[in-house]
Amino acid sequence: MKKQSTVKGFAVLSIGTMISKVLSLVYVPLLTRILGGAEPIGIYNVSYQIYVFVYVLTNAGIPTAISKLVSEFVATKNYKDSVKSFRMCRAILIFLGIVMSVIMFFASGIIASFMNFPQAKLAVMALSPAILFTSVSSTYRGYFQGNGNMTPTAVSQVLEQFFNIVFSLVFAAFLLKNGIAQACAGATVGTTLGAFVSALYLMITYEIARKRETHIKNPEGVKRKSNRKILNKIVNYALPITICIGMQNLGTLFDTSNTKSRLLAAGFLEHKATALVGNLAQYQPLINVPITVLTQLAVVILPAISAAVAVKDKKTMVGKINFAFRLCFIIAIPSAVGLSALSNPIYKAIYPSSVSGYRIMLMGAEVLVFMCLLQIQTSILQGVGKLYLVTLYSLIGVAVKILTNYVLVAIPGINIYGTIIGSIVGFSTTIILNYLLMKRSMRVKFHMFRFMRKPIIASILMGGASYGVYYAFNFVLLYVTKIQYIANLIGLIFAMIAAVVVYGVVLVFVGGIRKSDMELMPGVLRRRIPSKIVAMMRR
Repeated sequence: MKKQSTVKGFAVLSIGTMISKVLSLVYVPLLTRILGGAEPIGIYNVSYQIYVFVYVLTNAGIPTAISKLVSEFVATKNYKDSVKSFRMCRAILIFLGIVMSVIMFFASGIIASFMNFPQAKLAVMALSPAILFTSVSSTYRGYFQGNGNMTPTAVSQVLEQFFNIVFSLVFAAFLLKNGIAQACAGATVGTTLGAFVSALYLMITYEIARKRETHIKNPEGVKRKSNRKILNKIVNYALPITICIGMQNLGTLFDTSNTKSRLLAAGFLEHKATALVGNLAQYQPLINVPITVLTQLAVVILPAISAAVAVKDKKTMVGKINFAFRLCFIIAIPSAVGLSALSNPIYKAIYPSSVSGYRIMLMGAEVLVFMCLLQIQTSILQGVGKLYLVTLYSLIGVAVKILTNYVLVAIPGINIYGTIIGSIVGFSTTIILNYLLMKRSMRVKFHMFRFMRKPIIASILMGGASYGVYYAFNFVLLYVTKIQYIANLIGLIFAMIAAVVVYGVVLVFVGGIRKSDMELMPGVLRRRIPSKIVAMMRR
């Protein structure tokens, strides 16, 4: 199978993710308008969080185990066992997918009531078949990623999101006449259909690749592993990862349930509490764009580090780790600053009916830096085999987050913003524990916080420039057109362009971008960068 470099693999996945997330950003405001505002979006968001939790319990551990196992076997030229481990994982995941789909369908009412959103029952039922289809998709994605081929995953993500958006919007609009609960259920139909199309594409792609590689054999002297040893490896890899990510998502479910109940305890009425939870749901897709891009870096880094560990290549391992941290801050810090500086115009463009929702973005954009850093740390530690301690530290962070939220959200003057503070405190706890573990156990020199300085300098200048450009254009256009939405949208577009240019130029000037980073850019864009700027870059 054709193997991609870490940089190219990340670039491919990032492009696929960005396309998916741009589609998602179009989808969320359209769905908000169809359903009728923040309150029904709160119901939809709860059903989706329940789905994500069941998805994580089913799919978080084993696909990662596939990726890690396949990368290790391929690195040691044990190609036969790489395929055997994939087939074993596929059988386990299909079984789990069927079981969890059935449980989710029949327990939908109980789960929705537990979340304090009984209206979400139908939506949870409609989402249950998606668990089986995503289980199939996850096995194939793990196999391709373990082989260093990220293209099938990227293409499947775009296909999945496209079908999700089209059919979710159609069914939500069609069922709206039957009530909000039915419309929210209709808004989830596309998720199931998208997952089915994604699974079908990956299965076909795998069969084509398999027919091309039937001639590949293990070199002489490579010892095969027994089924029992491979199964033990699958369990040892998958179980702690499932617990780790599962507990993080369980913490999110508790947050959602507790947030509404604690808002009620603070004195808010039922409809206002639901609307505030809906405002939080509107904010999350916006910060998820850079987060999911960095998630793809984590996906690429784990098998790369696992392969380096398998062949005891410390130099490669350190290079991958430092590359991951550096790229994390290059993407996450300007994303947080940009979303914060332009929070008001972004909300006016995407959620024009939301009056005060932008304040959540203004305060909460920095959360994405903590989330991105935590994901990179987790993948690195999983790659070097520190699976159980990573799980323990994640549980500690989740507990701190839930406790902080419980206390702060019930304070009327803080209310929904307590969830943001709780996220920062919880993530920071786990990040510190992970950092100490890395310093103590890895015995290699790596840099984490050193890579923050240059992106921070460039991001501050970028934030100021984008803020100034927006308000200058908005002022002039509002005077000329008299249409507030058009003036805001055009001003926002020019502000975003200015932000990209200023950040890129300043980062090059301070030495934050290297010539090797140019591989991440599409060739068309790379060729348009002036040669003088390229000459300023370090290698």
